[in-house]
Amino acid sequence: MKKRMIISGGGIAGLTAAIFLQKQGHEVTILERAKAFTNAGYLLSLKNFGVRIMEELNLAKPLRQAATPSDFMDFVEGQGNLIRRISYEKMNEGMEPSITLTRGDLHREIHQAVKDKMNILMDTCIDSVDQDAHTVRVTLTTKEILEADALIISEGLRSTTREKCFEDSKLEDFNVFYVGGRLRRNHTYQVGSFKTFIDVHKMLSIYPISRDELAIQCYIYQTQAVSSLRQNARQLLEQTFQNYSVEVQTLMADLVESGLVFADKMGMIHAPNLVNGRILLLGDAGYCPTALSGMGASLSIYGAKALAHFMADSPQDLLQAFTHYNALMQPVIEKFQSNARNNAASFLPKDERNLQAFASAFRNASESEAHRRLTDQIILTPDQRQLVLP
Repeated sequence: MKKRMIISGGGIAGLTAAIFLQKQGHEVTILERAKAFTNAGYLLSLKNFGVRIMEELNLAKPLRQAATPSDFMDFVEGQGNLIRRISYEKMNEGMEPSITLTRGDLHREIHQAVKDKMNILMDTCIDSVDQDAHTVRVTLTTKEILEADALIISEGLRSTTREKCFEDSKLEDFNVFYVGGRLRRNHTYQVGSFKTFIDVHKMLSIYPISRDELAIQCYIYQTQAVSSLRQNARQLLEQTFQNYSVEVQTLMADLVESGLVFADKMGMIHAPNLVNGRILLLGDAGYCPTALSGMGASLSIYGAKALAHFMADSPQDLLQAFTHYNALMQPVIEKFQSNARNNAASFLPKDERNLQAFASAFRNASESEAHRRLTDQIILTPDQRQLVLP
């Protein structure tokens, strides 16, 4: 049965859900607070199950064409001493390879697939939401009122609509300030060979995208408010990496000065229930696992697929479809959020002793052990891949 669906948030999760729902014949309206989409963002890795879903939507080919070459990852200590080199080819043996690309490229390809097929209202925000047994009424900040059978909130980590509709949800401050972006400049790094510095309370990754562009990602343990951190990002980066090589210090200064930068304080969303009547949380708005899980984009795409799957299974009963979606997603969310905590402990060590313990263990691990450590956390169970309820 055809439904009217409002999706608030035109990011990766919202647009992917829109594609699936439109293919099922539903009427979809997307609300997006930005005035225009941009290429600003960070490098991400679309994991195996995320790639399979993109294959289903005929988007994997253009994503592979936009991908950044990824051959090796060198994990090094702060002063550049090698901890371990990881071969992506060997790590991906027996698995569908991940696709490494910028968030802007991923978002652009998904947007291209939907922009001419449904109503996308830019520069549009929700002021309030009401619902009864049959309808959701959304009042926009312009005072216009929209009615639909359901509202999907996919506004991201700091969703204001989630705060209004899901009072029992909580944003856990991860106390990690994240700065990621792309920097146009000639460099001497080998394209496809990435470098990640592991140090006490900080991590820095440098990704050569092409001969004249780098992607840079920084993670810094910080307890200050995000507004203060954003305002003082340049000073913080300079102070944090002041004992690194001149080359790294220059990259940090150039990144903030002229790069396409995304900066935020990382957090996790904990929602005991992703559903409130006819209102549903999707993607980072409902279960952000932080960038340290390595699963943000793939989990958002998986959630969109799961929602569409259960709506197709229960075409006459929207609320049952939502209930099944929540039941499937909760253990998956728990797994990836747990992985993020473990990764934070390893890759953002709290003191020198923990740093040396991690470096020694990772350096001396067998090849299979090192690869298992990096790949086990990105694998779904067979039932989860098939969207079978627990």
